[in-house]
Amino acid sequence: MAHDRDSESSPIDEGGLESGLTPLSPLRIKNRVSVVRIPGHWFVLATSGELTQAKPLARMLMKTPLVLFRDAKGVAHTLLDRCPHRSVPLSEGRIHQDGTLECGYHGWRFDGTGTCRAIPSLKGDCERKARNTPSYPTIEQQGFVWAYSTPGTSPQGEPASGVPTSRPHRFAFADDPSYVTVRQQFDQNGTLYSCIENALDVPHTAFLHRGLFRAESRGITLRVKVKRTSTSAEAEYIGEPRPPGVMARMLSPTGGEVQHWDRFLLPSIAQVEYRMGNENHVMADTALTPIDDFNTRLYGVVSIRTRIPVRGIKPIITALATRVLKQDSYMLEKQTKTIHAFGGEAFVSTEIDVLGKHIWRLLRAAERGIESVPGEQDELELVV
Repeated sequence: MAHDRDSESSPIDEGGLESGLTPLSPLRIKNRVSVVRIPGHWFVLATSGELTQAKPLARMLMKTPLVLFRDAKGVAHTLLDRCPHRSVPLSEGRIHQDGTLECGYHGWRFDGTGTCRAIPSLKGDCERKARNTPSYPTIEQQGFVWAYSTPGTSPQGEPASGVPTSRPHRFAFADDPSYVTVRQQFDQNGTLYSCIENALDVPHTAFLHRGLFRAESRGITLRVKVKRTSTSAEAEYIGEPRPPGVMARMLSPTGGEVQHWDRFLLPSIAQVEYRMGNENHVMADTALTPIDDFNTRLYGVVSIRTRIPVRGIKPIITALATRVLKQDSYMLEKQTKTIHAFGGEAFVSTEIDVLGKHIWRLLRAAERGIESVPGEQDELELVV
């Protein structure tokens, strides 16, 4: 599932060796990569705890350097990480006592809108449009700081196209006291697309996560219902008895049938939901932030409710989730190194790569700023 940056065609179901090549021939797949850069959407840039009033925080979003800081009231703001005076990073500066962000080179100070409010030693008014820096709409909720990927002001300080018409994603059970909630942050060496697909991919769990989720095939055939809207894709897995993994046994000691949904929500939310009976419920809700084309940061919120309260469940879930993320990160890094070694991607997909093509189509539509055409509901079978 590769994308040629110079082509509008979608190679979702294409790939592999091109005809006429011998095994020792170089692959002619240069620049075919599943990379997208999505304007006009919300992405997590930091946890609330990472952003203090003591100093600014440097972040990258889709290869764009940004700086976060809190003003005198503790409100979070996001600016382009570049002083308009001499192009040094504003993140190398400090928070002035008046709550503005002070450049560490010449002391120019900027408020949360990117307006230059002070230039030391300059007599007269310092507020001119050319002296301002772009700002990005910022919202803090549920312990995360989100920034809009299109700036709200231009370099000249004029209104830009970054006027949000939506709010950031809410983690459904993060604030529910009846759930045990674990939060994690993890960096993965992979494209946004590859990291999302990995988070929602069932077949790899029997091999890469053997013993944690599933084992090799038990010969059980599941029905999978797939549907895609203009902003989301969902796969519902029907007919699976409790998997033989550690996590499943802990959540449902007596077994039973699993209700399982995988979902992708634009621009970068991956949800995995399990229900075992009426009272056992797991929601793994992950927001993914593209740092650059081949590095993605995951902000995960795993919320769990069990029929019988389990003492000490939070450290256990944290340890298991960390192990899973490390395994995923290892394989994604190997995938990315191979893609670079061969000069691009050569992916071959099958029908059991259930959500892959839907995720890609939604991401590409979002990159182009158009609405994806909803797909008709489909059904397929998967052996686990």
